[in-house]
Amino acid sequence: MDKVLSQEKSSPIVVGLDIGTTKICAIVGRRSKNGKIEVLGIGKAESAGVTRGMVSNIDKTVQGIIQAVEVAGTQSNVEIRVVNVGIAGQHIKSLQHRGLITRRDLNSEIGRKDIEKLVEDMYNLVMPPGEEIIHVLPQEFTVDSEPGVRDPIGMAGVRLEANFHIISGQVTAIKNIVKCVNKANLESQELILEPLASSESVLSDEEKEAGVVLVDVGGGTTDVAIFHEGIIRHTAVIPFGGNSITEDIREGCSVMRNIAEQLKVRFGSALAEENKENEIVCVPGLRGREPKEISVKNLAFVIQARMEEIVEHVYYEIKSSGYEKKLIAGIVITGGGAQLKHLPQLVEYVTGLDCRVGYPNEHLAKNEVLPKNTYEELQSPMFATGIGLLIKGIQKMEYNGQTQSTTELKVEKAKVTEERKTGGLFAKILEGSKKFIKDDIKDEDFLK
Repeated sequence: MDKVLSQEKSSPIVVGLDIGTTKICAIVGRRSKNGKIEVLGIGKAESAGVTRGMVSNIDKTVQGIIQAVEVAGTQSNVEIRVVNVGIAGQHIKSLQHRGLITRRDLNSEIGRKDIEKLVEDMYNLVMPPGEEIIHVLPQEFTVDSEPGVRDPIGMAGVRLEANFHIISGQVTAIKNIVKCVNKANLESQELILEPLASSESVLSDEEKEAGVVLVDVGGGTTDVAIFHEGIIRHTAVIPFGGNSITEDIREGCSVMRNIAEQLKVRFGSALAEENKENEIVCVPGLRGREPKEISVKNLAFVIQARMEEIVEHVYYEIKSSGYEKKLIAGIVITGGGAQLKHLPQLVEYVTGLDCRVGYPNEHLAKNEVLPKNTYEELQSPMFATGIGLLIKGIQKMEYNGQTQSTTELKVEKAKVTEERKTGGLFAKILEGSKKFIKDDIKDEDFLK
């Protein structure tokens, strides 16, 4: 019994909450014995109150959060109280800054406290009115005029300097996200920039070392993060995404928005030349009207025009970062928009860099508790941010040496142990002793 408790304490349960433009997604998980991420539950809800990555309707966003968290809590038998929230939007800015401290204790080695003091000093930077610092990311250190030090902990030195990548956002946008989380009776453990989270779930350390661009094509925004020599060098948020393509199809093909979305998902392609002239899709007409015929090639022309614009924006960010010639690993595209057919070829054509689609599956541990189709869906690029937020939350707790879960298993631990021994599934105990057994819940309920 004690052994089971100590193991559970050593791998705290963490929740990642991705408040996106098209979906709100809560993922519950922890680190498994082999170091991978074990997802215990996932909840999805429609996002009706978010526009281009920013909260535009508090009440609708709160309803979506409550719905997603409830489903994730039910599936994982976890009482969710604390979440790691993703933040994005056009208001996100990044800048480089240099800081230094002079150490008084010459006999001791440089430790974590010295680095934390340097980071804290950066948070005190004077920002333009209405802006707030979200992340301070150390790049490389200089110890007593010795540059290029990756990790100065344990070194002797008096003068410690560092280059920092600082990410800031609008105070009002940040407060709106925190307000939505609090109104859903949750507490935000940390606000995490979404491209940083996505990079954790789809990029390897080798790619970050070699030089890589992460492009997360979401519903409302396209997030860009550039890494070189294992260090983040540039971040940007482009205010166009999959929804912009849907709107273009709606106008270009004169169809309803829901039909435009279906056309994009089922027949969409980022390269018109890859489609045949004679392929036609028949769309049902509005009440009493004739069905409408749409050429798949024309549909691809509409998509390609917008997608080229988004990729041009990405290429501009790559060039302005100064790392265009140093990106050996090329570009990794992820997010829901990365599922568009022929998109890697278009990206390679526009930028001249290698491109692959990033899937978050390499960090996921096999999970027998989740329904099979839910586990397979988790490996889709659209969950890269949610899984990345989960990884970031776990890393933060491990860095701080925390072993206490930020959430609680709803059933007594002894009962959990017994259920595990018998190979059964945990029962979720709600108020009034009302029980839900996972076998009684259909897979479709999790995927709504």
